[in-house]
Amino acid sequence: MKIAFIGLGHMGGGMAPNLAKAGHDVRAYDLVKDAVEKAAGAGCTAVPSAADAIKGADVVITMLPAAKHVRAVYQDDVAPNAKPGALLIDCSTIDVASAREVGQAMERQGFEFVDAPVSGGIAAAAGGSLTFMVGGNDEAFGKAKTFLDPMGKAVIHAGELGAGQAAKICNNMILGATMAVTCEAFVLAQKLGLDAQVFFDISSKASGQSWSMTSYAPVPGVGPDTPADHDYEGGFAAALMLKDLKLAEEAAQQVGAYTPMGGEAEELYQRFVDRGGGSKDFSGIIKMIDDSWKVPDEE
Repeated sequence: MKIAFIGLGHMGGGMAPNLAKAGHDVRAYDLVKDAVEKAAGAGCTAVPSAADAIKGADVVITMLPAAKHVRAVYQDDVAPNAKPGALLIDCSTIDVASAREVGQAMERQGFEFVDAPVSGGIAAAAGGSLTFMVGGNDEAFGKAKTFLDPMGKAVIHAGELGAGQAAKICNNMILGATMAVTCEAFVLAQKLGLDAQVFFDISSKASGQSWSMTSYAPVPGVGPDTPADHDYEGGFAAALMLKDLKLAEEAAQQVGAYTPMGGEAEELYQRFVDRGGGSKDFSGIIKMIDDSWKVPDEE
């Protein structure tokens, strides 16, 4: 199948080559030339524009930074150039209303559309082990799953258009809040005289266990290898976590949901980003929670 893949950042750049490895003809485009060249080196075909990627493609997949980019690409590039009946898959994380509006506009023009945001991070994108949360009708989901499977370990139908985005922002609200309190707990444990490894060994097997603790511990040298072991580089940027928490808070206000923990997490990550931590992994917020935190080799 001919697939147009638009958006080759940290996530899309890992995802597109997995489709090429699965035997698809993947025509890749990004505004950043180096990202296109990297995708070409991993089995994709480089093209000079989004329109060139989209023309003649059976499937169009987008992984873009924000709703304004999604709206622009689908209106200016996809709608005029996609072949009739093409399957459109947006893997960006955007607000629910925008996902529905873009999807409905594409459906009115005869295309099939699903919103399919992802969870798992950069390593999972490269390794083909993402979790996809998909919004769209049953028929479109069934078709999309064929192309999402090579990039993921789980492809779950969340419901109608926009449901994928709803699931993603709710999931990441949990992630942001649990990471913040996990960092707080490690700092408190340190100040109480507990060894970080001992605390990890206990909490990861007790009722305080969470993904943020067990799989993504924010402390260097504790648990599996995480961005904490690399000065909080790579992984999921704090600026992106803040974006997702803002989407969750906006959605909560729109539907009248009370989300105080989500709001507190948003405020913490806003402070971290304002202090220059936006490009660091979101677990790096531990350094803001306690500026006296020291990694083992500094003690």
